[in-house]
Amino acid sequence: MRTIAIANQKGGCGKTTVAINLAACLAREGKRTLLVDMDPQGHCALGLAVPEDQIEVDLYRVLSSRNGERVDIVRSIWQITANFDLAPSTTALANLELLVRDKPDREDLLAEALSTVADKYDFAVVDCPPHIGLLTRNALNAASEVIIPVDTGYFSLQGLTKQLETLETIQAGRDQPLEIRVLANLYDVRTKLGREILNELRRKFGRLMCQAFINFNTKLREGASFGQPITEYDPGSMGFRDFVRLARELIASGGPEMVPTTLLRRADDLTDQAGRLLASSRPLFDRSGRELNGHRPGAPTPEETQRKIEAIYGPTSTEEGVLFVTSAPNAKRVSLAGDFNNWSPDATPMLPGQSSGEFRALLPLAPGRYRYRYVVDGEWRSDPCNTYVEANPFGQLDSVVEVR
Repeated sequence: MRTIAIANQKGGCGKTTVAINLAACLAREGKRTLLVDMDPQGHCALGLAVPEDQIEVDLYRVLSSRNGERVDIVRSIWQITANFDLAPSTTALANLELLVRDKPDREDLLAEALSTVADKYDFAVVDCPPHIGLLTRNALNAASEVIIPVDTGYFSLQGLTKQLETLETIQAGRDQPLEIRVLANLYDVRTKLGREILNELRRKFGRLMCQAFINFNTKLREGASFGQPITEYDPGSMGFRDFVRLARELIASGGPEMVPTTLLRRADDLTDQAGRLLASSRPLFDRSGRELNGHRPGAPTPEETQRKIEAIYGPTSTEEGVLFVTSAPNAKRVSLAGDFNNWSPDATPMLPGQSSGEFRALLPLAPGRYRYRYVVDGEWRSDPCNTYVEANPFGQLDSVVEVR
C-alpha cells in the first residue's frame, strides 16, 4: 500500500479538495483506495456526505488506546463508492495530542493502525490539518510520499519554502526516504499573476513539481457542497480531467522505491501538450502594446485551447469510419473494447501512431450510439479525451460515441 500525505501548513490551499478527489480518481482507475482524515475539522466526511452524528468509531477511537486495548481501523471505515473507502475523523481527534503526549510511540500511531490494512488497499491518501503538530507528524511518519498543494496566489512561494524546510527536518529523522511532490492548485490561466506564479514554481521547484496541475473549477466546490467527489458530480468537467491526470501520474510513478525520477516525466503526451498550451506565463498585449489582464481579442480562450488539445485524441468521424486515438506512453499493447465488438479486449487491437506513445484504430461503424473503453496492458480505462460518458453497472464510466 502506498501512503500519500496531503500536507501544507498554509491554510486555504485546497488540501481537503485534493485529498477527496485524488482518492476518488485513484479508485476510479481501479485502485483500492482508503482516504484517511487526520484533520479534526472532519471535512472529508462532510465533503462525502457522511453524517458526523452517525460516526460511531472515528480516528480518535482508533489512535487512542484505552486500558491498553486498540480499536481496529477497519471498524471506522465507511464505503463511499467502488474501491473508495473513508476513515473519518471528528472534532474529538483534537484531544489526541494531550492524551498521548507521554507515550514514546505517539508519532507512529497512524502508521501502526494503517499497517493492519496494508494488504487491503493499493493507496492510502491522508488529509492533514493546516499546521505541523502531532497529527501531521503521524501522517508524515506513516507516508512514503507527500503532496504539497500550492495555490497560485501571492503568498504561495513563501509558504511552500517554509513547508519544505519543515519536511527536510522531519525527513532527517526517518529511516526511509519521503518523496516530495508539489502540486499547483487553484490555477487560473486567465490571470497574469497565476501564470507568473506557476512559471516561478516550475523554475524554482521544477525537480519536485507534479506535471499535472489543478485548474480553478467551480464544479469541484459544487461537488463538495453536494457531498460528492468530482467523479460522481461532474465527470465531464475540467476538474475531473485534472484529477484523473494527477491520479494517472501517481499510478505511473510506481512509488518512490520503484521509479525515483518519475516527477520529471509526463503522465502522458496529452498532459505535456496541455501544460505547454495552458500554463504559458507570457504576458498578453493589445495592438498598442498595453498589457491585457483578461482575454486578448481574437486569441483562443482556455476552453477553445482545451478543445484543440482534445481534438488530437479521442474519437473522430472520417469518411472511412470512426478513428479512435489515445495516448499510452510505455504501453506494450492497447486495444479497443465496446458495444461494436461485444466488449472483447482482444478483438480490436490498436496500432502505434506517428507520435511516441500514440495508438490508433479505425472502425467502419454503422450509424448508432456506442459505448467503449480502452484496454491498456490489461487495464480497462475510459477515454480521457471524451467527456461524453455514462456510468456502467460496475460503478465505472464508459465513454460514448455517436455515429450519424
